Amino acid sequence: MTHANHDDAQDFQRRAAENQARLTAELKPAYDFIVCGAGASGSVVARRLAENEAVQVLLIEAGGSDEAEAVLDPALWPTNLGGERDWRFTAEPNPHLNGRALPMSMGKGLGGGSSINVMVWARGHRSDWDHFAEEAGDERWNYQNVLDIYRRIENWQGAPDPLRRGSNGPVWVQPAADPSPVAHALLDAANALGIPSYDSPNGRMMEGEGGVAISDMLVRDGRRHSLFRAYVHPYLDRPNLTVVTGTTVERIAFEGNRAVGVDIVRGGQRQRIGAVHEVVLSMGAMQTPKVLMHSGIGDEAELRRVGIPVRQHLPGVGANLQDHVSFGCIWEYAAPIAPRNSGSEATLYWKSRPELTAPDLLFCQVEFPVPSERTAARGVPEHGWTMFAGLARPHSRGRLRLRSADAAVPLQIDANMMSDPADMEAALACVELCRDLGNAQAFRTLVRGEAMPGKLSREALKEYVRDAAVTYWHQTCTAKMGRDSMSVVDGALRVYGIEGLRIADSSIMPRVATGNTQAPCAIIGEQAAASLRAAHQL
Repeated sequence: MTHANHDDAQDFQRRAAENQARLTAELKPAYDFIVCGAGASGSVVARRLAENEAVQVLLIEAGGSDEAEAVLDPALWPTNLGGERDWRFTAEPNPHLNGRALPMSMGKGLGGGSSINVMVWARGHRSDWDHFAEEAGDERWNYQNVLDIYRRIENWQGAPDPLRRGSNGPVWVQPAADPSPVAHALLDAANALGIPSYDSPNGRMMEGEGGVAISDMLVRDGRRHSLFRAYVHPYLDRPNLTVVTGTTVERIAFEGNRAVGVDIVRGGQRQRIGAVHEVVLSMGAMQTPKVLMHSGIGDEAELRRVGIPVRQHLPGVGANLQDHVSFGCIWEYAAPIAPRNSGSEATLYWKSRPELTAPDLLFCQVEFPVPSERTAARGVPEHGWTMFAGLARPHSRGRLRLRSADAAVPLQIDANMMSDPADMEAALACVELCRDLGNAQAFRTLVRGEAMPGKLSREALKEYVRDAAVTYWHQTCTAKMGRDSMSVVDGALRVYGIEGLRIADSSIMPRVATGNTQAPCAIIGEQAAASLRAAHQL
């Protein structure tokens, strides 16, 4: 950054801070639009609405600022897990994982998950988007249309691909800079097994059977460039966008079946803020259904069980919970190799069975050991790398339930991972492929050997899978888009049976996208914003 640019940035920071201090000192009684949640999708919605200067937008975030080294330094992302920037959810003990209760991290703070994740930009597979369009009965969600949105929002820094990549958008996307020798070794190992490599894991690679590539990352000038930074940060000096942190949304306020505002807790005080046009829930796949249920929107029997009056019976609220599940396989380095960038620079998508036409397995190489709390007991090398690999298309489905009518009481999360037998078959294929990759010739000079799982019988390998399973933190699908009785929103992301209320976050996915969920969340935000702007002629 040049000296002049640095001064400009400092000046902007000062103006933005003063503006937001003014706007949040006393909130107005009402705004045109209220966006709840400043994560990957909510940041996009708030920015797109605020682009119209005549529109007053309130963006509410439960967590705090993103002005922290733990957020901005790409290498420090693991330090956020379990800390103040994490909702620190824990799933119920799972009989399919030998009774383990998995921690389910989710971002809390400006940027949401995009401020604490591994910065991977993974667009999802062509088949995901075509499936979304089919479920919604709405062509706006198909791959061709979504590809246009990706082109429009990206500022792509890698090998030019005008058919599939854009260069003028707000989202700075670059291939991992100067990747580690282990990242290159993974590409070579995959090629030796007949898995093709590509210039990028997005675009052509995700239109067919899969492949391997150096990861695309949201890192700019060596700093995390979250979706909050990309979309909202440049607008913090505007008079029509108010961003309030440390504020919890408890429920939606109604007049009849119309959402007219939200009930919030801020600084220990409850207050109601009105929404003239619409309320948008963008709090992620845990908190969005929780707020819906506390507002009387959900499965009638579930709401009655905790004594909440039913406003709208939608049995899909909190159901259909999906997540990618990973099984870490670890190799010991022959000599220590320091992690580079975020410590995850190569990614691979492939199939558990040859007859599949799209990948159902997801592999992220991590340049340090990542055991589960259970597999750590097997002995973890001090220096090594992990194939963090798992199911991109899980069959198992979980469920969220309220424990109480009190909004302050945490959810009960039955993640139910590995409950479907098909997932175990895919998991075994996944671990075998990990072992073939890590033990390939390409790694011989870099590693001393395989630390885990090693060669195991089929039954022993199943036990390993149950003990090794951890989440990718890709919780999704708990308020799905579609047209069946379990759907919660339509193709324009409007909540069925309710006026003035939309959902824009990972909970609307009919099924979890193939790959990391941040990029699809940006698309969901763009789609919601486009529908809102059209509906209100902005």
